[in-house]
Amino acid sequence: MDTGERPLHQAGRDGYIAPIQHMLKGFANFDPATEKKLAAHPDLPEFACRHGYEGRNSPQRQAAGDLVCIAYYYLLRVGEYTTKTRRKKRTRTRQFRAKDVTFFKRNANGLLLALPRNASAKDIMSADAATLQISNQKNGHAGACVHHEAIEGDNFVCPVRALGRRVVHIRANTKSKGALLCAYWDDVGAGNITDEQIRYTVKFAAGALHYPQRNMPIERMDTHSLRSGGACALKLAGHDEVEIRKMGRWAPSASAFLEYIQQQLSTFSEGMSTGMSRIGVFTNMAGATSTDDLRR
Repeated sequence: MDTGERPLHQAGRDGYIAPIQHMLKGFANFDPATEKKLAAHPDLPEFACRHGYEGRNSPQRQAAGDLVCIAYYYLLRVGEYTTKTRRKKRTRTRQFRAKDVTFFKRNANGLLLALPRNASAKDIMSADAATLQISNQKNGHAGACVHHEAIEGDNFVCPVRALGRRVVHIRANTKSKGALLCAYWDDVGAGNITDEQIRYTVKFAAGALHYPQRNMPIERMDTHSLRSGGACALKLAGHDEVEIRKMGRWAPSASAFLEYIQQQLSTFSEGMSTGMSRIGVFTNMAGATSTDDLRR
């Protein structure tokens, strides 16, 4: 005898699922909009890097400062250069390793030549450029490279120097070719910088630099502030969208990084209202066309 009841897996046919989905969508409309993190200014990685080496700070603090600097300039995602725990933990995304870094020196003709893997610490710390080779990072093709040249002048706070310090420290403590870039050694033993430690470093630096007085609340500063800050800095330095997308390894069709530039840079809209106000009367083409139903 058919009672009219239907199995649960057939509920969609009878219209049970659609009302539930509609109800859940309605609840979502009451959720607050996602609050994006704010882009860090260049002084944040500079502060974090210098502070890490002040006095007798620990190897952990030094490593965190270096990684903040590297992440900012190389536009890294936090999962690419940190772990979730002090001890190494496997994840789908492979964190950058010391062996993924290649250093370069210029020859007499100004041509960049790669340093050998067994280059001295002195040569590494005086390198003119450094490349991070992608192994299994998001939107990255294995073997692709992200490259930066050393900052001239007072270049302690420089992504190439920061990479050099990381690699020299790692080589002095282990012969493992698979050591992560976030690895460090202290009195406790071997460890890895975690995402929480980078988060703390970013917020601490933002507070020390009085970011709230710049309309940048501490709670809106996080690990992603480094990647978005780097993208904004590239734009302000005159680099186009293709260059920014390549450096940040965004997919060719990605436009998410534009949100950083459009929403957080006052220069993006500089002069827009003035230009708009100067536009005179113009012909509205759609208003002059036929209003007949084009489907007939």
